[in-house]
Amino acid sequence: MIKAEIRIDYLDERTARAVFDALGPDNGGYVESVLEGASIVLRAESETAGTMKNTADDLMACIKAAEDSIEATGQPN
Repeated sequence: MIKAEIRIDYLDERTARAVFDALGPDNGGYVESVLEGASIVLRAESETAGTMKNTADDLMACIKAAEDSIEATGQPN
């Protein structure tokens, strides 16, 4: 089993919450996500390195899209 944990720290809880909420629909069953103050902790497991890479790639793309949306509104991230 391959396990990964990603921790993303933001400047404030409001930004972390906005990204966390945006990720929710995409994580269904694939990634465990926890909001810890101004940080998001993401945990994933997979049987193969290829599957883990695909999960991480998708997750990073979703995080980037959420951050870009927040930035477009003039909010810091």
